[in-house]
Parts: sequence; structure tokens; C-alpha cells
Amino acid sequence: MATEITEALKRQSEERAKNCFWASAALFVWLRALRSLRVVFVILPIVFGTLASWDLLSSSDQFRGLTAVLALAAGLVPAVYAALKLDEHLPDAARLAGEYKNLAFRFAELSRVSRFKEFDVYEAEYKDARQRLEKANSEAYTCPEWCFRWASKKINSGAFPGAEFFDTPAKEHLLRS
Repeated sequence: MATEITEALKRQSEERAKNCFWASAALFVWLRALRSLRVVFVILPIVFGTLASWDLLSSSDQFRGLTAVLALAAGLVPAVYAALKLDEHLPDAARLAGEYKNLAFRFAELSRVSRFKEFDVYEAEYKDARQRLEKANSEAYTCPEWCFRWASKKINSGAFPGAEFFDTPAKEHLLRS
């Protein structure tokens, strides 16, 4: 009986390892995008403001419209960034990307190594990992759909570290959208 339950937990651990790996990959893509957007939204107003106040442009009647647009953009870009509240996503995306990555390796370890331990020990370790997964899932944090497609392409190209450990081909439903 314990052997059947151990095999069931092994299969469940393998599936959860793959799912956590895919979730972490998509969240890391989203995290990189958020960090890049933050840099862009910080640099653009500086560039626009500098160009708008540049004597060569601001003193010429020919560029009056351009300097007005640049000055407007310099003021508008930070307001758009603040309205999008992208900074609020950074801590959650970073924490959950790391947690799902750790859980992917933890569930893989459970399916490959821990299953050879006494059943009570194995079950306790599995329940601990499952509780961590449930806690991460309870936040219901999702990244945009394009992050899953991008992560899938990176995983299939071999550019995403750890993919070989999970031996997981791309999930076709992620590529269809």
C-alpha cells in the first residue's frame, strides 16, 4: 500500500516540479520586463526634458512645437508610470519567481531522491512543499500571457537554465495564443 502511495506522490511531485518550473520561467520573463520598463520610464523623462530645454531647440521658432511636445512627454511619462503602478509588481514578481523556482527543484528532489526515504518522512516533506506551493498559489499573482510564450521559446532554445533538469518539452497550449 505504501509503495502505491509513494508512486502516486512521486508522479504528483514530478508534475508539480514541471508546473513550478514553467511558472517560475514566465515570472522571470515578467520580472525582466518590469525592470526594463522601470529603466525606460526613468530615463525617458530625463532625455525629453533635456531636449526640451536645450537652447538649440528651445530658442528656435522652427522647433517650438517639438520642444512643447518634448516638455509635455517629460511630464507625462512619470505620470503614466505612476498610474500603471508597475513598481508594485516588482517585489511580488521577484519573490514568487524565486519561490516557484525553489519549489520546482524541491518537488523534483522529492520525486527523485526523497521517495526512497521512509514513507512518513517522504510524506512530511511532500506536505511541507505542498503547503509552500499553496501559499504561493494563494496570491493568485499572474503575469501577462506573452510571458508564458516567451518563456516557452527560451526554454525550447535551451537558453533557460534548469530546463534540462526537468526534461520538459514546451507545452503546446502556451504557444497557440
